[in-house]
Amino acid sequence: MRIEIFALCDAATGDLGKLSMLGAFDTMGAPKTPVVHPQCAIALRVRFERVERGEHKVVVHFVDSDGKKVIPSAQGTITMNFSDEQSSGSANLILNIQGLKLERFGEYAIDLAIDGQQRASLPLFVKERK
Repeated sequence: MRIEIFALCDAATGDLGKLSMLGAFDTMGAPKTPVVHPQCAIALRVRFERVERGEHKVVVHFVDSDGKKVIPSAQGTITMNFSDEQSSGSANLILNIQGLKLERFGEYAIDLAIDGQQRASLPLFVKERK
């Protein structure tokens, strides 16, 4: 399996196998805390090889620098099934987040695990803007 896209963005949609993203970012600035982002999304596209067909458990954790969860962990299952003519297949997942509230400035992480193994991590830097 290969992570093709893993991004925090302003918005994401998926239709007919297409993943569309708007405004990918890794830094937010605000004059004071808490910092609130009204709407954002985590966009994921994973490619699976022929031998990886079947079910795969996906877990996303959004944590602060102390490892404390910012939002509840998202858990789901991807079921990959594609024809024998294809050497691989892809799956898109979108996690929409409304009213993301970050209590302090600093570094946050969005961690992705598939089938119980850490596969990717995104940093989010929240800075004071004067």
